[in-house]
Amino acid sequence: MRFTKMEGLGNDYIYINCFQETVTHPSEFAIRYSDRHFGIGSDGLILICPSEVADIRMEMYNADGSQSEMCGNGIRCVGKYAYDYGIIKKERISVETLAGIKYLDLILKDGKVDAVVVDMGSPVLEAAKIPVRSDRTPVVDEPIMVAGQEFHMTCVSMGNPHAVVFVDAVKDLPLETWGPLFEHHPLFPNRINTEFIEVLNRSEVNMRVWERGTGETLACGTGACASTVACILNQKTENHITLHLLGGDLQVKWDRQNDKVYMTGPAKVVFDGELAE
Repeated sequence: MRFTKMEGLGNDYIYINCFQETVTHPSEFAIRYSDRHFGIGSDGLILICPSEVADIRMEMYNADGSQSEMCGNGIRCVGKYAYDYGIIKKERISVETLAGIKYLDLILKDGKVDAVVVDMGSPVLEAAKIPVRSDRTPVVDEPIMVAGQEFHMTCVSMGNPHAVVFVDAVKDLPLETWGPLFEHHPLFPNRINTEFIEVLNRSEVNMRVWERGTGETLACGTGACASTVACILNQKTENHITLHLLGGDLQVKWDRQNDKVYMTGPAKVVFDGELAE
């Protein structure tokens, strides 16, 4: 079986072209080959599949084998793969995901995809649909007790659930302690991705993220989009900002007139390979 390792701002996945290959047990595959010591090494597995309702379909599995609805960095790489490897030869494509159909505009350089603008759709703010157990909708600046202290969170779904927490600085956060406690907090029936945001000015923020099923990652595209929405709802930034993540920068805009979030960022191939067994 052939595979391609790709990354978007260091958020790396194993990509399988299911137009040509078949993965019969994707959860087991993700667990085995995401291992960075005994496998290929990745944040998870993404399958690129035929679709009856879009140009292609994307299936995404975390490193622990759990399936997620969407991955913002992953979908940019799906767009690059589809174009660069000849599945689709057009510069605007549609991708079926468990979070609905997403639309990608491909930015080319020397005949290959260099960056991708993703129409991420509308943010979901209704508590029951995120989901988060709360009597408030939207869940903005709501207190939550974690590790014996009170935080304030804003909850947003961009196809998968996020809790955004504003902090004074992200550099020295005890994320290995806080992350799992947020992820498995009883307020989140489907677990949660948690973004910790340090606001630098009205157009820039620093971000670190703990992703459910994986742990801390270098970047999270849906998390960057959720964080942008949270910044705007809390009146901390303008509606178009740059997010500085450990793996690099993303540009995100929430167009409130048509209630859509647009994310722009890079996508890169690391290497192609073939499994020996």
